[in-house]
Amino acid sequence: QVQLVESGGGLVQAGGSLRLSCVASGRTFSSYTMGWFRQAPGKEREFVTAITRSGTRTFDADSVKGRFTISRDNAKSTVYLQMNSLKPEDTALYYCAARGSGYYDTAPEQYPYWGQGTQVTVSS
Repeated sequence: QVQLVESGGGLVQAGGSLRLSCVASGRTFSSYTMGWFRQAPGKEREFVTAITRSGTRTFDADSVKGRFTISRDNAKSTVYLQMNSLKPEDTALYYCAARGSGYYDTAPEQYPYWGQGTQVTVSS
């Protein structure tokens, strides 16, 4: 089992940047494929991006390609989400999630472990 704690959210103007962090504790962090999801009010939780256990491959939702970058530091048990060129439609509660499989998945139900979320608000 793994516990996840996100940080780094906040209020930013459109066009700005934020960097989210998610620190894991418990089982070996490098055993997990990690993902970031987000949920806006009144909407379903949606896939943002994911990274494989070694960090060699990443997968992005079309809505964030070219703007968001996921990375991980297995020595620090941390996954990051660098968000650039933020838009008001990026406003949401952002969650990191972990799954034991070596492959990513875009479905939230495929990730058994979740953090509590960190709020990102982008003003226009």
